[in-house]
Amino acid sequence: MKRKIYQIMLDWKQNRKGDVALLIEGARRIGKSYIVEEFARKEYKSYILLDFSKVNPSVMEFFNIYLDDLDTLFTNLEVYFKRKLIPRKNADEEAQSLIIFDEVQFCPRARAAIKHLVADHRFDYIETGSLISIKKNVKDIMIPSEEHAIEMNPMDFEEFLWAMNDEMIMPFIKRHFIKKIPMSTFHRKAMDYFRNYLIVGGMPQAVAKFVETKNFEKVDEVKRDILALYRNDIKKYAEGQETKVAAIFDEIPGQLQKHEKKFKLKALQDNARMRDYKDAFFWLSDAKIINCCYNSTEPSIGLKLNEERTTLKCYMGDTGLLISLAFDERGIVSEELYKKLLFDKLEVNEGMLVENIVAQMLHASGHKLYFYSNSSKTSNEERMEIDFLIAKAKTTSRHNISPIEVKSGKRYTLKSLKKCIAKYSNQLSTPYVLHDGDLKEENGITYLPLYMTPLL
Repeated sequence: MKRKIYQIMLDWKQNRKGDVALLIEGARRIGKSYIVEEFARKEYKSYILLDFSKVNPSVMEFFNIYLDDLDTLFTNLEVYFKRKLIPRKNADEEAQSLIIFDEVQFCPRARAAIKHLVADHRFDYIETGSLISIKKNVKDIMIPSEEHAIEMNPMDFEEFLWAMNDEMIMPFIKRHFIKKIPMSTFHRKAMDYFRNYLIVGGMPQAVAKFVETKNFEKVDEVKRDILALYRNDIKKYAEGQETKVAAIFDEIPGQLQKHEKKFKLKALQDNARMRDYKDAFFWLSDAKIINCCYNSTEPSIGLKLNEERTTLKCYMGDTGLLISLAFDERGIVSEELYKKLLFDKLEVNEGMLVENIVAQMLHASGHKLYFYSNSSKTSNEERMEIDFLIAKAKTTSRHNISPIEVKSGKRYTLKSLKKCIAKYSNQLSTPYVLHDGDLKEENGITYLPLYMTPLL
């Protein structure tokens, strides 16, 4: 499947020319190994892939024994993997051979070796992994500064469209977004694609199964296998935090179903405090299973400076997985339920799914996730909830932050958004409402169809 990260990898190869290794972080089953090996096959004359999740322990020992003798290290790798490596002739040329450290978190010593391998400069290096930052995986090693880290996300909406064999509609959507003109006749077609994306999600195996079969139950089986994998990872790797991590994971749908969607720790345990659960949230965030959205105490430039980390919303990294996690009464999401989702006929509040997909798309576009909440008990004008805040690409002296309200139904009010505009007019850029209707501008507010979220 066509992925945007391929071009980022190509830019790294052509521009950095081996002066740093590329580290690709991401959740399990989002296609890291697949795309890296595809890249190696197409862009290099030869490559060696070390999958540290299953490689012989004796190969891991190479990195303990031969770091002061790289000639022997490379010879041993060539013999073991039966692959010839071709060294660079000149420092300023692109490499002809690539060494891949797949699931590098299982061999911290190999990650530490990157400093010496990059300095040697004979080959290019790509590392992939999840849970890269947890204590177990960085204990007793010096994290190399010779890494360029990028995050790989589930397939975004445009990548989903590519998988559906439609490369024309997203450029069409972009033109209408830039010119601020309605989609008109094509709005329904774009929304049909979007609802399929909402339901299937962006996990490559689920998307591939949908493209192949158009059968939602078969897609759901794939997603449940991934959720089972995540649960096993929690049991196996969340050392000392297993119970808390699992409790948060299971509680996500219930918390998002609520009107405010802020994560209430008392749902996990009476008198629970964030200091007791922060490591568990970090574990899930580092595993890229969730996207955390933090409260910013003021919608002004420097959202991180106003960040209140004790108040957060917790979204699933992939909305397709959220659906399978949320509707699991009989162990499988039925075809009937999926069709109700597809045709917007589900009896339950769809708000949690729509808000989750917006968080997913904003995160994939590079935004840090923030919301604004003021629960004032003394002033009605101060009391408001804004779903998301995003900063402009270029900071100016005023009007830097766009407040975003997400609406899933046809009927809604904008009380909080209007209060926010009135109170913070000097600090706000364009206010947005993301809804299932077409694009329009009204009373200083821009209404965008949900499928335009990635363009913000």
